[in-house]
This record gives sequence, structure tokens and C-alpha cells, in this order.
Amino acid sequence: MADGNLFGVDLSTILWIIIIVAAAIALERLFTRYLSHFAKRVKLKRSTANNLVLTFRILILIVTVLAISRVGGLQPEWILSISAIGGAALGFASTKTIGNFIAGLFLLTAHPFKVGDYVRIGTVEGIVQEITINYTKVLTIGNNMVSVSNLQILDRDITNFTHESRRNFSLYCYTFEIGFDHTVSTEKIAAIFSEVFERVLHTLPRKPSYMLTRSGAFERVYVVYLYVEHPEDIFVLRPQIAEEVFKRWDIERTKQ
Repeated sequence: MADGNLFGVDLSTILWIIIIVAAAIALERLFTRYLSHFAKRVKLKRSTANNLVLTFRILILIVTVLAISRVGGLQPEWILSISAIGGAALGFASTKTIGNFIAGLFLLTAHPFKVGDYVRIGTVEGIVQEITINYTKVLTIGNNMVSVSNLQILDRDITNFTHESRRNFSLYCYTFEIGFDHTVSTEKIAAIFSEVFERVLHTLPRKPSYMLTRSGAFERVYVVYLYVEHPEDIFVLRPQIAEEVFKRWDIERTKQ
């Protein structure tokens, strides 16, 4: 056996491979520990946290294999060819998946909403049930679970109805519009709102309010501000308030 050569393999090559493997193991443990703390801090579900860890492990494995192949004597043109083929296949088959993954990381970092918040994402409105790497699941007022891709979320307007957030307390200010024609006076409409708000006040942490936002030739539109502690209350209170307001409005119209 020649000096510096073991079974036809240069000892320096073996040493470099050991260093690369050791560095990869250390990096994997560092990332795993960081991601575990990050998942606890943002209250990710276990499945989502595991997907994050698995993804970074695969990335580290790919980089490690390429580094070992390069140190082990694999010709650069082979490495480039394999990388190009793999990259083209990955880009062709998984562009949206990668985009969703990156968008998911951005959402988890920017934190525009969390699980349990009442949000409006584009035209989708409801309570956030789950935030994964690829999709955000929202429970709508129709009791439907809508999965919105994280890539689409970045292209849409996001409204989080959280009004005040404390350590053990969140207050949501939900707004919705109610329109009337001009058959009933402004004073009567004000009386209708006051009467209806008094009826539901005992179930709310703060009295609802309203504001005239626009008035045209055919209608007046008011925005109602509804304050709740539990987002699911919006599903019940919004139609209840709207129904009560229109019932009282119909009564007033018949008096005209």
C-alpha cells in the first residue's frame, strides 16, 4: 500500500469526506433544534413542524452528497449534468410547490395572522384553522373548509380583524355593511341600530357601533362594527344583527 493511499483512495479525500459528513450532521442538528424552538414559538402544528424539519434535512443531504461527489473525484461535468437534469425536472414539476413552500416560510415569519384569527383573504372569509407549509385552511361561515395556497395569499389583500391582542385575551372588531333605501329617515335608522345593539349587548365585550360610509341617490350604506372575543361568534351574530335590523326597517317602512 502506497503512503497516503488506502484501498486506492487518497487519505486526504477520506479526511475531507469525514469533515463534510461531520459538518452536515452538526448543521442538521442545529437546524432541527432551531426549527423546533421556532415551531413552539409560533405554535405550529406538529405535522407542519415535522415537514419543515424534513425539508431542511433533504436539502442538507443533497448538498452533502454533491460535496462528497466533488471531493471523491466525480468529474465536474457529471455533477453539472446531474444538477442540470435534476434542476430542470424539479423546476418543471414543482414550481408551484416550491413557491408555496417559500410563501409558507414568509407567512410563518411575517405572521400576518395566526390559527384562530378571523380573517378575510381576498374573497375568502372565516376562521384560520391551520397554517401549513403549502396551504392555509379557513373555516367559512357556511361551515366549509377552504384551503388557500400560500402563494395565492401573498397576491391577495389580507384583513385580520384582531382589534386588541393580549397575552390571554384577544378582541376582534369585525366590520360588515348594511344598505337601506331612502324610505326610512336617518333618525329612524339610528333608533333601529340602537335597539338591535341593546338586544345583543349582553353577549358582547363591547357595544357595537355603526357609521354612514356613503350615500347615493338610491341608498345609504352603513358599516357595522361588531366586537367579539371568540371569532366563531361572528358566524352567529352577523346574520342575527342583519336580520333584526331589516325586520325593524320593514316595520318602519310600513308606517310610511
